[in-house]
Amino acid sequence: MIYVFLANGFEEVEALTPVDVLRRAGCQVKTVGVGGLEVTGSHGVTVRADLEEKDVETDEIEMVVLPGGMPGTLNLEKSPIVRAAVEAAAEAGAWVAAICAAPSVLGHYGLLKGREATCFPGFEQELHGAVFTGAPVTVSGNIITGRGAGAAMAFALALAEALKGKEAAQAIGSAMCVPGM
Repeated sequence: MIYVFLANGFEEVEALTPVDVLRRAGCQVKTVGVGGLEVTGSHGVTVRADLEEKDVETDEIEMVVLPGGMPGTLNLEKSPIVRAAVEAAAEAGAWVAAICAAPSVLGHYGLLKGREATCFPGFEQELHGAVFTGAPVTVSGNIITGRGAGAAMAFALALAEALKGKEAAQAIGSAMCVPGM
C-alpha cells in the first residue's frame, strides 16, 4: 500500500499530483487524513481522505509520501502514526518520499544521514546529515525528495518510476503532455 499523508495546511499540488500520477500507474494509493477524514490544504482546498490515521497498517507499506506546505509539514511531524509509518517503511526498505518542507521531517527523524536530499529553500539546515543537492528531485537509496510545488510533477513521476519502472513513468508523463517526455 502507498500512503499519502494529508495534514491541515498541506500543499495541495504536492499532495494530489503524486496521488493522481500513482493511480494512473495502477498503484494502490490511499490518502490518510491526519486528525480526521476532512483535511484542508494551505490554499483552502478541502479534501476527504480515504483513511484516518488509525487505519494505517504499517506491515503492508510499499511507499509513504509526505507533502509539504505550512503548517501541514509541522502537523505531519507531530503525528505519532506518521512517524511510525515512516520509520516502518524505512526499516523495511520501502520507499519514503517527501517534498518541499517535508524532507525536514525525515531529517528530524534521522533518516537522511549520509544521503543526498533536496527541499524548499530555507529548510536545508533541517536535513540533518544529508548532502543537499538543490535539484528538483533527488533519489538516494529508498528516499525520494522534491524541492517544492513547481517540482510536483517531476516528483510524482520519480515515485512512479521507483514503483513501476522508467518506461511506465515515461508513458504516463507522455500521456499527460509533460514537457520532455
